Amino acid sequence: MPTLPRHSASPPRPQPHRHRAVAESFGADPQRYDRARPRYPDTLITRIIATSPGHDVLDIGCGTGIEARQFQEAGGTVLGIDPDDRMAEFARGTGVEVETCTFEAWDPAGRTFDTVAAGQAWHWVDPVAGPAKAAQVLRPGGRIAVFGHVFDAPDEVTRALAAAYTQVAPDSPFTRAAVQAKSALETYREMFAAAADGIRRTGRFGEPEQWRFDWEQSYTRDQWLDHLPTTGPLTRLAPDQLAVVLDSVGTAIDAIGGGFTMPYTTLAATAALTA
Repeated sequence: MPTLPRHSASPPRPQPHRHRAVAESFGADPQRYDRARPRYPDTLITRIIATSPGHDVLDIGCGTGIEARQFQEAGGTVLGIDPDDRMAEFARGTGVEVETCTFEAWDPAGRTFDTVAAGQAWHWVDPVAGPAKAAQVLRPGGRIAVFGHVFDAPDEVTRALAAAYTQVAPDSPFTRAAVQAKSALETYREMFAAAADGIRRTGRFGEPEQWRFDWEQSYTRDQWLDHLPTTGPLTRLAPDQLAVVLDSVGTAIDAIGGGFTMPYTTLAATAALTA
């Protein structure tokens, strides 16, 4: 598999792990989050388990337990960590053991694991302290695997979202990001290259690899409008602001036939502990 390039130090990257209010806003509606967020490719989950020395998984930022349950289905024994009590409580209700804490502050109490995984959450972890702590809690040959979904909705839908969001939240950092020319794939490639650099800097892992999985999922209008409020830019909007955004996006989806098929790419940065 291809290795990940070293990330350029310039221009300066945002540091999402410092924005705890955003990181911990996803628990506002855990039922919706768990219902609307997509699962990860089963081939990714089974590959992580197969290339780890055993089946004990530490799931960082486990949220409602989406990937944790997939690891369980693949034969893994999972301990989740999440800083949001609401998300953790929901995950426990689905059969996932969860401890409520940030990874940086979490006390492993001597416990070690075969895999440290993070689905759609590693960018909320300190890029220096996180990989170093992962190395500390992994068993010899253990694997770190951080992964997430990349997607670009149809242009008409994306433009409607950007215009409405700019209208209701003109001063938001998400508004400034929306006007950048980069595609989601370009942005996420940079994020995963930065994650790989953090793993390299520990001096404890082999050269990080990138795994890529391409797949599709179809959405009706209502399904996409159910998903949108679970995404970072929208989780902190007031109800009236959110209504404006969803109405605009819904109109755009109606104009293209009432639904669409989303091409997804799931990227992973992963490496095995060597020292």
